Amino acid sequence: MAQTLEALLDSLTAEGTLCERLPGNSVRCFACGHRCLIHESRRGICKVRFNDGGTLRVPWGYVAGLQCDPTEKKPFFHIYPGSETLTFGMLGCDFHCAFCQNWLTSQTLRDDSAGVAPQRVTPQELAAYGKRAGARLVASSYNEPLITSEWAAAVFTEAVKHGMQCVYVSNGNLTRETLEYIRPHMIGYKIDLKTMSDKRYRQLGGVLQNTLDGIKLAKEMGLWVEVVTLIIPGFNDGTDELMDAARYIASVSPHIPWHVTAFHPDYKMTDPDPTSASTLIRAAEIGQEAGLNFVYAGNLPGHVGDYENTFCPNCRRRLIERYGYVILDYEITDEGCCPHCGNPVPGIWPNRSKVRVGTLGDLFRRAPRKVR
Repeated sequence: MAQTLEALLDSLTAEGTLCERLPGNSVRCFACGHRCLIHESRRGICKVRFNDGGTLRVPWGYVAGLQCDPTEKKPFFHIYPGSETLTFGMLGCDFHCAFCQNWLTSQTLRDDSAGVAPQRVTPQELAAYGKRAGARLVASSYNEPLITSEWAAAVFTEAVKHGMQCVYVSNGNLTRETLEYIRPHMIGYKIDLKTMSDKRYRQLGGVLQNTLDGIKLAKEMGLWVEVVTLIIPGFNDGTDELMDAARYIASVSPHIPWHVTAFHPDYKMTDPDPTSASTLIRAAEIGQEAGLNFVYAGNLPGHVGDYENTFCPNCRRRLIERYGYVILDYEITDEGCCPHCGNPVPGIWPNRSKVRVGTLGDLFRRAPRKVR
């Protein structure tokens, strides 16, 4: 009889670190904000962390997605522009968003239609892949990285040995314990702020306050933070809600980049129309009105005016010109300052000589590359 995907994934596990043992062979997992109490032979909300005889077993030794992406796709606009990021993901998620674009991996063991075959790999092999692909960064993404943090820490440790730096692309439903565990290995954290309605967050499987606290905690712990809101017509595109989101981000730091990105129908959410360019521009204008210095409109290259570009927060001169994932012009100095007024530009910047400045013809050449 063929092995089930559940049985295969259960075999690709290791003993978890992000937990505490409790009486009666129960465990408390604190990989994510749900802090699941998992009784013997039961699973956490994510479905991939489970209690085996009083020991928490966690995903280990495989990837379900692996490719080299432009760093701007994550999106990180203020970490090494023009670089490449080796991006890996596993299976499972602590949310169940109806609009998930990665549902085939994230909803594994929750949705019978989801699931892909895992590819066995070691942290050393992943680091070697990244080095061979010319990656500057390594990212845990595609599914929710918080629930596979033990594996990410092992991969990141090897990546750093090979001269790469590491980031999370996450829903932000984090805990202090997990962030303290993974923080020594990382420089950046991208967080999805999906809505400012706690009711809607709970429909997605989360809690609004957890994500708001996650943005603040990641910033306080010295990570470079960028926030993304997927603008969904009729779900989270109201002016008051967008203003609330922007004001909250600005209250943490006006230097946090806010990406407002375009929705397209996917998975179980097929009724709303795709987000228009005018809606993205309105959301970006709200972000600026709220006091954010860096607001970007994504997923509609060439249709959102200057909201793909980076400007000096002091003199408003254009410092980085973009079209989609391609850097067309780059002027930030090697010291991370505006060359026109000398003002520091918050971010993690490369030397100008190492920035890959391209042309519109590079749009096709900068497509994601599968790593073999």
